[in-house]
Amino acid sequence: MFIIIGSDGKEYGPVSTEQVQSWIAGGRANLETQAKRVGEEQWRRLGDFPEFNGAGAPIPPVAPVAPAAAQGGTDQVNVDPKAYADELIGRAGVLSIGGCLERSWNLLKANFWPLVGCTFVLFVVMMIAQSIPLLGLLVSILLTGVFYGGLYLYYLKKIRGQPAELGDAFAGFSLAFLPLMLATLVSTLLTMVGFLLLILPGIYLAVSYAFTYMLVIDKRLEFWAAMEVSRRVITAQWFRMFALILLGAIIAALGVIGLFIGVFITLPIMIGAIAYAYEDLCNPPPKA
Repeated sequence: MFIIIGSDGKEYGPVSTEQVQSWIAGGRANLETQAKRVGEEQWRRLGDFPEFNGAGAPIPPVAPVAPAAAQGGTDQVNVDPKAYADELIGRAGVLSIGGCLERSWNLLKANFWPLVGCTFVLFVVMMIAQSIPLLGLLVSILLTGVFYGGLYLYYLKKIRGQPAELGDAFAGFSLAFLPLMLATLVSTLLTMVGFLLLILPGIYLAVSYAFTYMLVIDKRLEFWAAMEVSRRVITAQWFRMFALILLGAIIAALGVIGLFIGVFITLPIMIGAIAYAYEDLCNPPPKA
């Protein structure tokens, strides 16, 4: 595990080797970035560590973005959505629908009670809030992304092998409340308008915005930039993403058909599969 100093002079971490490599690939760090291992006092260049000195030349950043994987700080960053998305699309491989579902299933098996318990607690809190008159409407319209953003953060930490606690599932309220709320409001309104316009535009947008909340809380993108990056990245492989979400929804629904409580076993598979798709398309490895 490493702690690094971002371009803003702040410390980020501890994070895994894989996450640092992802930052290097995305231009959010380079081999000159100062870092230290957890438990050590000496700061060194990333290029001085054997884990990174074979990572190749750093890729020029799409925008002057500080490292931001929900490790600290609440500042949102501005990027050019088209340039940012084009760079990701150029590095991403073909999305494997079966691979995302299989890895999600393996993740669930390895973290059964933490994932099921965390998902259960968050959805129970959401359902209680939504059952309160007036407040329930506000929760649905404004706070859905705040809840989901935190839940996705918890899953991403599990996927990356980082420490994850129940509080992380509610981190949307502390790390990115306003942008997640705005993302919920604007994406919901645009999707509803899309459904009113012959339905198909609504389906397109509902699928295309699937990564929005993760881009906000994981990459600290502003809400509109996150929506546009998600839309552009997913559009490049829209039918694969549509099939993944559809299959995930069917699996989640099986938990309701069998026994209602079963949804808290099948729902994590769907959430995990989408999170893995996000990792594949929004955190792709650098080109050889």
